[in-house]
Amino acid sequence: MIAWLDTHPEVRTIRIGACDLNGQARGKRLPARFAAKAAEEGARFPLSVLNLDIWGEDIEDSPLVFDSGDADGVLHPTGRGFVPMPWLEAPTALLPMWMFTEDGAPFDGCPRQALARVLDAYAARGWRPQVATELEFYLVDDSESVLQPPRSPRSGKRRAAAEILSLRTLDAFDGFFTDLYDACEAMDIPADAAISEAGMGQFEVNLMHGSAMKAADDAWLFKLLVKGLARRHGMAGSFMAKPYPDHAGNGLHMHFSVLDDAGANLFDDARPDGPRLLGAAVAGCLAALPDMTLVLAPHANSYDRLVPGAHAPTRICWAQENRTAALRIPGGSPRARRIEHRVAGGDINPYLMIAAVLGAALIGIEDGLTPPPPVSGNAYLQDLPQIPACWSGAIDAFEASPLIARIFLPGLIRNLAMTKRQEARRIAELDADARLALYLDTV
Repeated sequence: MIAWLDTHPEVRTIRIGACDLNGQARGKRLPARFAAKAAEEGARFPLSVLNLDIWGEDIEDSPLVFDSGDADGVLHPTGRGFVPMPWLEAPTALLPMWMFTEDGAPFDGCPRQALARVLDAYAARGWRPQVATELEFYLVDDSESVLQPPRSPRSGKRRAAAEILSLRTLDAFDGFFTDLYDACEAMDIPADAAISEAGMGQFEVNLMHGSAMKAADDAWLFKLLVKGLARRHGMAGSFMAKPYPDHAGNGLHMHFSVLDDAGANLFDDARPDGPRLLGAAVAGCLAALPDMTLVLAPHANSYDRLVPGAHAPTRICWAQENRTAALRIPGGSPRARRIEHRVAGGDINPYLMIAAVLGAALIGIEDGLTPPPPVSGNAYLQDLPQIPACWSGAIDAFEASPLIARIFLPGLIRNLAMTKRQEARRIAELDADARLALYLDTV
């Protein structure tokens, strides 16, 4: 980490930052001459700061605040090292951190620690999950009271319509995407294909598969990058689940497989136990889906996306090569067999989402669960169990679930439920415009 700073003398300030329960970056700004100390010793930070509401305010009656004297924990570097922040004008680097308690134990309210705990359970079996993500976002002109697609920098025109897989639309924003890919290269984010999506000004970028923790780090950093870089280009970049009521919402699709200690895919159809393990993982994900909906749809606006026929799954089912199902098994080589989890919105916390999905899959394998038959045809029109469409119900189900208690520690479950209940009370008092203004940049 220090060597990186030595080779980048132009960096004058750094940020140290950790991910809170809402996926927000919380941290400090430091002159570069103090970077070595932060990298070597970490930084003291209130534990409660990883448990703030979407406005960045303390949670009422949280045991992390007054009851404990608002005690400090210690942020330590994650091992990612310094990454540039190309969306800022001055050369700046971010040092990603995660939270530990005073005695050096992982803090159970830290989302990254929650994912590490799930991955430890896989490692105990000699297994390594491999994860890739597909992130959808909108580029938006929010300079006026009504959101609009941004004007093309080339033509000056707005295209207020969907442009699915349109090269013309990608080319219209070539300056932004060129800067985006250059930034991903500098930040070691494995950005692959970009496409124009189903909403006006909506795009998707695929991040290549890798270890589950790096995939979560990449997704979190990518969201920071898109939002920051879009502002440099005079636009908003938003992962809000449903910024336009009449256009497709933003999803975050997660692809995953599991490798054994020899690097072979456990879900490979050619393995004697491959289909059984794949089916058990699918069954675990389906069984936990009602209780983990809060992680996949964490905000009031998230539920506006989960409506039939709007490119977001609404039925609890799985299928082969069928994008109307909650879980899809893509085609291709049996050696690359994987599960695509399609429920999450773009507004999620990547660490919690990946932890919940992988945790549910492991429960299915450990318990030897068997999935129902795969569906075919349009799942929206079939008589199947419904993904919860109520925020308050999702909070209650998450908090009371015995399955969730096998994935997350009690402190995180309590903190997240308290956070979401506080947000629900406050958001109930806001009109539609105030909700839009709240979520457009934050999530």
